[in-house]
Amino acid sequence: QVQLVESGGGLVQPGGSLRLSCAASGSIFSIRAMGWYCQAPGQQRELVATITTGGSTKYADSVKGRFTISRDNAKNTVYLQMNSLKPEDTAVYYCNADINPFGLGYVSYWGQGTQVAVSS
Repeated sequence: QVQLVESGGGLVQPGGSLRLSCAASGSIFSIRAMGWYCQAPGQQRELVATITTGGSTKYADSVKGRFTISRDNAKNTVYLQMNSLKPEDTAVYYCNADINPFGLGYVSYWGQGTQVAVSS
């Protein structure tokens, strides 16, 4: 059984910062890309940022220069540092990872989501 557990969401004022964490646990042989997606009310889930095992990153245009994705491969954990937050960043943020449980091939797993609200 593989699980992704997110933490770090909350309510913050515009211009503030939050740091999201997502730890993968369970029967894990290897992990490829990890990433963060967000879904605002009435909107489709969309990419925020991804990072490969080697550290290559990709960001949505709307967060470039404000958000930073990183990972600790030894801890099977991915982070999202969110700075200069705007009200339009308000959404549920989901962690995603391509994980290979022992001998079963790669499967895309999702976390349960963590709410980020940016409001004064």
